[in-house]
Amino acid sequence: MEYKICGNTGLKLPVLSLGLWHNFGETDDFENSRQMICYAFDRGVTYFDLANNYGTPQGSAEETFGLILKRELLAHRDEMIISSKAGHMMWEGPYGDGGSRKYLMASINQSLKRTGLDYFDIFYSHRYDPETPLEETIMALIDIVKQGKALYVGISKYPPEVALKALVMLRENKVPCLAYQGRYSMLSREVESHILPLLQQEGCGFIGFSPLAQGLLSDRYLTGIPLDSRAAKVNGYLKKEQITEDLTLVLKKMNLLAQERGQTLAQMALSWILKNNLVTSTIIGASSVDQIQNNLQALKNIEFSSEELSIIQSILSDE
Repeated sequence: MEYKICGNTGLKLPVLSLGLWHNFGETDDFENSRQMICYAFDRGVTYFDLANNYGTPQGSAEETFGLILKRELLAHRDEMIISSKAGHMMWEGPYGDGGSRKYLMASINQSLKRTGLDYFDIFYSHRYDPETPLEETIMALIDIVKQGKALYVGISKYPPEVALKALVMLRENKVPCLAYQGRYSMLSREVESHILPLLQQEGCGFIGFSPLAQGLLSDRYLTGIPLDSRAAKVNGYLKKEQITEDLTLVLKKMNLLAQERGQTLAQMALSWILKNNLVTSTIIGASSVDQIQNNLQALKNIEFSSEELSIIQSILSDE
């Protein structure tokens, strides 16, 4: 595993981290969840990414992780980076969503209780809430650090102009923003135009999520939509309508290039992100140990020739 300094700090993060959005809830197989977390940690994945609303029911991913930590990995707590986030709907009523001080403080207290932790290494504002003054959200993050409930703070999915204000505000209050979390994959490159240059300028790390575009950048959808796939689920985030003939053709072309590189499509998609020096870490999701194992193989080949990059750009232009 390779580790990279995150922003203008001394904290090193693994270039591949494990996200617990899916497959770690109460309705999932606990033993499978345990095996995935332990396998990842044993192979140098030291960063585990949670949020208050992860899992089914919401919050249960934190409970699952807390149980596994207590039973299997408690002696290694100081070798781990554990994060959580708050910002999306978590409970009914006026105080269960957004960026208010009330919601963020209640959320981190609940998350600490569910995980059994004394503190989080990183705590994020999960989204920008236009109904809450930015100063209120940022001051809550600052106080979370000062109260010892988190060592570092970050923001996620903030628009560039708001992100800049947040970063400046945090720095001026001596609690610099450690990292920005944003969606980044071959099929979703919006952060390249404004966010990544901004973070480089401000000395903030970047942590990408959905590097495989909800599984599109894998061999799952090359010949159709499998019945057990995310796209086949009625309430899933990935919709059948997104998998068009044009997209399928793009994926097939990418897959051929990956094969020429001796990689799977998923491995090449991860390698393509890891080649970017502005990316500190990329969060992978998984439903099995085999998936984690296959994803880690991407680390063996993150070099691309100029010809390969040109081919990729040409293929993506047809998307």
